[in-house]
Amino acid sequence: MKPDTLIQPESVRRCVSFLEWLFRDYGPLDFSVRFWDGHVHGPAPGRTAAFSLVLNHPGALRKMFRPPGDKSLGEAFIFRDFDIEGDLEAAFAISDYFISRKWRLPEMVSFSMSLLSLPKGENNSSTETAKLSGHPHSPERDQQAIRYHYDVSNDFFKTFLDSRLVYSSGYFTGPDEDLDTAQAGKLDYICRKLRLRPGDRLLDIGCGWGGLLLHAFRNYGARCTGITLSRNQAEFANQKIASEGASNTCEVHLRDYREEQGESAYDKIVSVGMVEHVGEATLREYFTHAWKLLKPGGVFLNHGITQGNRYLENRDSFIDNYVFPDSDLLPLNKTLAYAEQAGFEIRDVESLREHYMLTLRNWVRRLEENREEALKAAGEVKYRTWKLFMSGSAYGFRTGKVNVYQALLFKPQGGPSGLPLTRADWY
Repeated sequence: MKPDTLIQPESVRRCVSFLEWLFRDYGPLDFSVRFWDGHVHGPAPGRTAAFSLVLNHPGALRKMFRPPGDKSLGEAFIFRDFDIEGDLEAAFAISDYFISRKWRLPEMVSFSMSLLSLPKGENNSSTETAKLSGHPHSPERDQQAIRYHYDVSNDFFKTFLDSRLVYSSGYFTGPDEDLDTAQAGKLDYICRKLRLRPGDRLLDIGCGWGGLLLHAFRNYGARCTGITLSRNQAEFANQKIASEGASNTCEVHLRDYREEQGESAYDKIVSVGMVEHVGEATLREYFTHAWKLLKPGGVFLNHGITQGNRYLENRDSFIDNYVFPDSDLLPLNKTLAYAEQAGFEIRDVESLREHYMLTLRNWVRRLEENREEALKAAGEVKYRTWKLFMSGSAYGFRTGKVNVYQALLFKPQGGPSGLPLTRADWY
């Protein structure tokens, strides 16, 4: 419903005019805008609003779009300049429309002039951004980046993860399957892909809170070593291992992957959701070191997020500043090229894109349901940051902007691989 312009205050009229210009090519508006004084604009006649954009003060739009980009939009959300009521994932369609459009010079001038005509907002002095020092992807800086994200609070992660604290895509047999079942299915699927056998030495690079290690120990009799740069994760995982009487067979070390020693020390290696933190400049070293640690005839399952079909590189993004500093998403072909250069033979590649979309939707729902506990554990800015980035990630996986792959890599031993001829044992 369009507001009565005769009774709108001037500040609202300017904002409505700016929004109409900004979304002139978007098509019929499928969302509404509610202003700080209660006025409502949109959706288009005959359309149902998928969500409502709530501007909390007269300067909200300037905070959202100056300077233009996803960092400004993200900051305006986490500091409550605006809210989204309804489907937050759906709201990323308008963010995508704005960020991905190609601006001609006259449009850029019109945009800037229109934006400057809007009311000003208060400055938010952020103390929440990642502040890293040192050379990118040095062991010291990588440790800072990992701890910025993963050492927020174990209690915070418990508000939205499954009971095992598995922080990666589940493996769903159907869209209505519960998260715990899907994560248990993923852990077992990985073990079957690795073809774990009793007594196998397994290394988990970036082991998180130890869920995969314990699953491999309990169900396959593997001897498991995990490494992580997160102090919170290492302490939690070792306490869990000790509580299950598995300390003689499982261990987790606070260690950079480059510090792991042992020529051909492991029968199998797995890395789930860690390669995104490695950085392209050090990917060759990552795969070469995994090659050194793995026995001939062994396999390495590398599970990671990649660029999708229309990924936009932005090193000053909201994600880079507030969520995953120094993360580096590459096209799959680049990642696999580094693996091949290290000597690995690529045996299998599988996309789990839809599975990650379902996982993220579960995480967002659980985070919202446990809002009070999340606020107590990490504060409102972190709560809003995770809600925003997980909803945006679900949108990214749904639309193909990002993808996630499991690649099974084999270390040749000369002659036949010895691997089964089919995937039948996986299923």
